[in-house]
Amino acid sequence: MVDIKGAVQKPGVYQLPKDARVKDALAQAGGATKEADLRQLNLASKLQDEMAVYIPAAGEEIPPSSPVSSISSSGTSNDQSLVNINTANTDELQTLNGIGPSKASAIVSYREENGLFQTVEDLGQVSGIGEKSLEKIKAQITVQ
Repeated sequence: MVDIKGAVQKPGVYQLPKDARVKDALAQAGGATKEADLRQLNLASKLQDEMAVYIPAAGEEIPPSSPVSSISSSGTSNDQSLVNINTANTDELQTLNGIGPSKASAIVSYREENGLFQTVEDLGQVSGIGEKSLEKIKAQITVQ
């Protein structure tokens, strides 16, 4: 299962064979939009289960803090990608363990009302994010 998003015709989660490549995921998503910049990706890279692939638009760079596993030109995946809770939108926040639409919205609302998070632990001040939730996602998030 691979999540493909960005400048594609039909973003979403697709089931692909174990030996699938980025080009196969792109085909499943209906192909790239005319705004897509495929030069930033290695379309021959092998996919892994639970991987997210982001197809950037022309002029857009894949941010280093992107929640998706971006594919580098060497074909390796960046599994160490962290979600920046100060810039992530609700879709990006939902890639975190245990964060659904309502918690993602609560995080964004809290940030808009109270300003940027100073530490990862500040996320615990958001309604619906308790100690257990925070412990689950602590290794997946960053504050920049």
